[in-house]
This record gives sequence, structure tokens and C-alpha cells, in this order.
Amino acid sequence: MAYKGPDDVAVAAVAAGAKKASLPLPKMLVGGFLAGAYIAFAGLIAVDTTAGLDPALWGGIVTLLNGAVFTLGLVLVLVAGAELVTGNMALVPMAVLQGRTTVGKLAANIAVLLVANLLGALFVAYVLAVATGVVGGPDAAEGTTAAANHERLAGLATTKAVGEEHHEVFLRAVGCNWLVCLAVWMSLAAEDVAGKVLAVFFPITAFVALGFDHVVANMFFLPAAWFAGVPGFGWGDILLNWLFALLGNLVGGGVFVGLAYWFLHLRGREREAPQAGA
Repeated sequence: MAYKGPDDVAVAAVAAGAKKASLPLPKMLVGGFLAGAYIAFAGLIAVDTTAGLDPALWGGIVTLLNGAVFTLGLVLVLVAGAELVTGNMALVPMAVLQGRTTVGKLAANIAVLLVANLLGALFVAYVLAVATGVVGGPDAAEGTTAAANHERLAGLATTKAVGEEHHEVFLRAVGCNWLVCLAVWMSLAAEDVAGKVLAVFFPITAFVALGFDHVVANMFFLPAAWFAGVPGFGWGDILLNWLFALLGNLVGGGVFVGLAYWFLHLRGREREAPQAGA
């Protein structure tokens, strides 16, 4: 299986970051909507496949299965092609550090993709999870798949919305995007689709199994639960969760992957002037 070494991956990461920063606004919006939807699809299948599994009986198998199926989201983003804000938190800063784009372009990319990812996640949460009846509601008939899905979603969302302290959300989000951006980094090393899928599988499985927080995933879980009538939290709780998850994701991706690997493989190389439009 052919692959790039770390030095070549760093060069590829800078090129990818510069390209992403220079995307026209309509492409950012469409690509971002798709990425938000893909992560939401992964969240929905994770809810469905682990619903009804009693952690007291199954133990860590529940979270391991949850993580394994959640890898679908990043596989779709990287192989089918879409714009996920959390991955860009490592790639675009590397392009800034290497002089291939600007801080202004970085800020604009993050802001636009946050909105676009949110729209994609909300679409799946309401239209494909709740309106379809897949996650059921408080009145779902006992013993049905919809009722089991509703209970599982309620447990996940309530834990994230009100069960975690703000500093815990932040720190979990740091760990999350460190692993997510490592998955993106390693996928750049792969020269074929199978290699990219394998590169994604283990880091994404790990972050989900550990209960870490991904801002775009939470853009699905929390609104889907609210739309489905799960009590105990409101939009104030949701927005605060997103804020601390976003800040932690920025640190995890930007510092522990983007800055760290730029320092290891590109620091000291001649910086390039930003290209036209970059």
C-alpha cells in the first residue's frame, strides 16, 4: 500500500489548506452543508446501531461500536469530498504559517464552514432523523426501534448538554479534534481509498469511544434531541456546549496537529508569498 512520508504529508497539508482557504463562497457553503450532513448521518447510524444495548451488560462494546460506525462521517467527507470545519482547523493554519494564505482567509473559512456545517447537521437532525420517525419521540410505542433510538439519543444529548461541565466539554473537544485532525493528516499519507479509510477508522473510533466532543457532531445530537422532545435542556445549554466544543476543537486541531506538525516538518523552510486569490 503506497503512502507519503511525514515530510511529504506536511507539504500536501499546506497545499490542501491553501486550496480550502481560497474556495469561492458558494463552494464553501455547499461543501460545508454536505460535510455537516455527513457527520449527522454518522451520528444517526451510531444512535441506531447502539440503541437498546445495555452498557451494564455490554460494557465498552457499546462505545466501541458507536465509534466504529461513526467513522462513516469522516470517510464520506474525505473520500466523497466535502468541507468539514474541524479538519480545516489544522490544514488552513498550516497554510497560514507557511505563507500560503492569510489569517483573514483562515477566519473567514472557519466562520463560513461553521454556518454551513450547522445547516447540514440541522437538516439531517430534523428532516431525516425526527420527521421520518427514525428517532421516535416521547410517545413512541414501547419495544419499537423508534422508542429505543429515542432513549439512546436522549441519553447521549442530555449527557452532552447538561451532564458535562464547561471545562470538561472544552478539554474533551481538545482531545477530539486532536484525533480527528490526526485522521485527516494520516489520510493525506494514503495514496488509495482503502488507505484513507483505514487511516480514519482508528482515530475516529477512539474519540467517539472516549466520549470526546466534536462541535459538528453536537450540532446534530443536541438539536435532534430537542426536536424529538427530549426534556431537561434548552437552546441556551446547546449554544454553550457548541461554544466550548468549538474552542476546544480549535486548540486540538490548530495547536496539537497544525502547529505541531508544521514545527516538526516545515519550520525553517522558506515561506511562500500567498498566491493570487489565496
